[in-house]
Amino acid sequence: MKLGAYTACLHHRSLDETLKILGELGLTSAEINTGGFIAAPHIPIDDILAGSGAREDYLGRFAQAGITLTGLNVNGNPLNPDPLVGPKHADDLRRTIEVAALLGVKRVVTMSGLPGGHPGATAANWVVNPWDSQWLDVLDHQWNEVAVPFWKDIQARAAAADVKVCIEMHPHNLVFNPPTLQRLVEQTNATHVGAEMDPSHLFWQGIDPVAAIEHLGDLVFHAAAKDTRINEDNVRLFGVLDDRFTRTPASQNPVNLGGHNTLNQWPDRPSWQFVAVGRGHGDEFWVPFLQALHAVDAEMAVNIEHEDTELDQIEGLRFAAQQLIAAGEKAGV
Repeated sequence: MKLGAYTACLHHRSLDETLKILGELGLTSAEINTGGFIAAPHIPIDDILAGSGAREDYLGRFAQAGITLTGLNVNGNPLNPDPLVGPKHADDLRRTIEVAALLGVKRVVTMSGLPGGHPGATAANWVVNPWDSQWLDVLDHQWNEVAVPFWKDIQARAAAADVKVCIEMHPHNLVFNPPTLQRLVEQTNATHVGAEMDPSHLFWQGIDPVAAIEHLGDLVFHAAAKDTRINEDNVRLFGVLDDRFTRTPASQNPVNLGGHNTLNQWPDRPSWQFVAVGRGHGDEFWVPFLQALHAVDAEMAVNIEHEDTELDQIEGLRFAAQQLIAAGEKAGV
């Protein structure tokens, strides 16, 4: 099993400097962003598509640093009905599958996407609790008319490229838990579409990530190491479906997520928040988590995704790497 990091948190540093940092932290794996919600400064996509020399040079930089390139990440919303967002994110995903095949990278990480609620919609629509039949109508449209045709095409491209597409089960997507992941696989007859097991978004839904791994079995292709801290006192008041987010002022240069969309600010006193590995759950979770992943695939890559706002990039990566490596040793993987 390879333990590493998704390098988006170090986009302000060069690729070579980033790989050096990972090596110094004892990590052996890297996952590189190739589009979607954020930019791709750590990979020369056009050069790689253009010729084998650029591919060899790029992979050589990883070899020199003692790091294996284990995944390309293109998280976004490829089904977004916003014409400024969905088509670009979908193209990024198709292009990333092509780049992965050229580089010999076997894992592409993304999200399932979320369409609008009806033909002609211009905004994505997430149905959480379809107790009214109108919302089942919305889901029927989203799945049958949008998601299934799109993902049948992605499955075909991934199979032809011998690349596994790993979907992060992320709320505000059609696929956000094990049943919806299985539904997508079954309805597209997928052989090269499965799960990226990121426990952080499962924790706050009340899902046990280890049970999810055991349930999905060989549909788990890849994994992220990101923790979530549940703030129980706040949950008692606000629940986990908390809408107290606010817009980030333009003066603070909000992160652009595509088109006119930007990243909002978290509420004060959040019910839950993303933290570095070990700051939400200890070895009682991370050891069996790694063991469960190892039982599915002994060669699986587990890459840290650092989004702990209480720690800076290096401090957060260092803390997460120490905890993950220690858990790996205890797990015997």
